[in-house]
Amino acid sequence: MQPSAKKYLESFLAEDIGRGDITSRLLPRKKIVASIISRENGIVAGVQYAKEIFQSRNCKVTIHRKDGQSIIPNQKIITISGDVYPILSCERTALNLMSRMSGIATQVNAYAKKIRAANPKVGLYSTRKTAPGLRIFDKDAVVIGGGHRHRMALDQMVMIKDNHIAATDSLLDLIRRAKQKHRKIEVEVESLHHATMAAKEGVDIIMLDNMSPMQIKNIIKKLKQLNLRNKVKIEASGGINHSNVTQYARSGVDMISIGKLTSSVSGLDLSLEVN
Repeated sequence: MQPSAKKYLESFLAEDIGRGDITSRLLPRKKIVASIISRENGIVAGVQYAKEIFQSRNCKVTIHRKDGQSIIPNQKIITISGDVYPILSCERTALNLMSRMSGIATQVNAYAKKIRAANPKVGLYSTRKTAPGLRIFDKDAVVIGGGHRHRMALDQMVMIKDNHIAATDSLLDLIRRAKQKHRKIEVEVESLHHATMAAKEGVDIIMLDNMSPMQIKNIIKKLKQLNLRNKVKIEASGGINHSNVTQYARSGVDMISIGKLTSSVSGLDLSLEVN
């Protein structure tokens, strides 16, 4: 586990507990056993982080379902034993994080299955559309569900997008300046002209943004005719959903990125029950 992840977990607990869980302090000091239980079908994620949360308060944790495994209603995921105060004061933080991560993993898994069925060579990627402060956890949930992280932050690779292009006099000059300083470059394009330009300049990834599967096929066909296709990865993004992801997977792209994987999250229903 990354050191930064532990710091975030501590801050999440501090945010929720404040100066102390005054309700749980009313209870008699005693040892209890509690379990986190699923209330619906899905893919569980965040188990290791929940374990860290409870163990940081000297609780013992037993894992029944690991990250990435399927869960059904009323199935035990983890069991926690220890003093009543730390278990109940950590309850909501652990549940909130696991619920969000499991919701992401479940959604990613559904998309990944459709993509693999259509073309197992195509990878599913998340974007930077994550909740502030939760990127590490959101991106981990994507991987647990069967997807890929893409870049974690702006300093990891150059990605020239539409606003960068709008703010410069020349896309060609911008690509060339980027190549002088950086090794990996991705360019978002909205036309065949910019796609062929970017490929000729040796960028690593071309993102075809908000294009239909047929438009993507036509651009890939042209890149093949120019002997440029094998020199660059092609990414499809924008407007991709469950109803059309199969068509995009069959369009000839290498990558599909979907912002909704982490921006539109429906948390999985989980609960903690004292045994």
